Amino acid sequence: QVQLVESGGGLVQPGDSLRLSCEASGSIAGINVMGWYRQAPGKVRELVASLTRDGSTNYADSVKGRFTISRDNAKIAVYLQLNSLKPEDTAVYYCNIVRFSIRGRSDIWGQGTQVTVSS
Repeated sequence: QVQLVESGGGLVQPGDSLRLSCEASGSIAGINVMGWYRQAPGKVRELVASLTRDGSTNYADSVKGRFTISRDNAKIAVYLQLNSLKPEDTAVYYCNIVRFSIRGRSDIWGQGTQVTVSS
């Protein structure tokens, strides 16, 4: 199976920025959606941003105008630029790749990278 390696997380202060990176360790065919999720302690995992094959983007209301998702298909990589960070953005961020086939939906997940926003 293909593995996704995430990086870029860290401890920052409110208002700071981070850039998260997720790169595949091998080739992946038939990618339909690439995205980022996050999960804070005691909360469910939620979708932060997604990017479809045709380039359409979708963002959670809480991050609109602050976060930007992008991709590099040549390297099978997806990125998330996090600007104007707030304490409520603190969570483990997971990258995700979705593929659809006659067998249904198939997800590939990264192990996660910690983002902590605190003064």
